[in-house]
Amino acid sequence: MTDLTRRATVYLDPDLHKALRLKSIETSKSMSELINDAILEKLAEDAEDLAGFRARQNEPSIPFEEFVDELKRNGIL
Repeated sequence: MTDLTRRATVYLDPDLHKALRLKSIETSKSMSELINDAILEKLAEDAEDLAGFRARQNEPSIPFEEFVDELKRNGIL
């Protein structure tokens, strides 16, 4: 561990803890590494979603009811 790491107490569901422990053994990675990897992956997904929202922020929007009515008119609903 480097000086930049921080300790945190995390309470896991027993089955999740067992799965994490087994994955740790199988991959030769520490449980901390696996948790850090999972958090980084989730944060990267969030960043990707936010970038998509920003890219579409100037697109016109229509009210939900109008959209549903359009689907009905087009025979989709």
